[in-house]
Amino acid sequence: MFQIDLKSRKPIYAQVVDNFKRLIVSGVLPPDEKVPSIRDMARMLTVNPNTVQKAYRELEVQGFFYTVLGQGNFIARPEAAHEIEALFTRLREVVQELLYRGVEREKIIAATREGVNA
Repeated sequence: MFQIDLKSRKPIYAQVVDNFKRLIVSGVLPPDEKVPSIRDMARMLTVNPNTVQKAYRELEVQGFFYTVLGQGNFIARPEAAHEIEALFTRLREVVQELLYRGVEREKIIAATREGVNA
């Protein structure tokens, strides 16, 4: 599924979150697909199950996972206008910081287009 970089400064649970989000956003993991259990994922990644549980909980809080009691965790369907607005707010903040740091508008626009065409 994906690998964890044990030498990275980024916490392992955050790497799990980022990898799942990348797979979900790119369409590799479609909505309503069951994800491996916490124990199975911990075994695959050779990490502590508590680490995977923390990542799964974070993914659920962010709206990428949902849990069905007794059945496991599943990929959530994209929804909620407030979540979309929150993403646009983050985008505006990032653009403002890039401008503050001296990045040219054209370079920001080009990077945005690259993201759309990826």
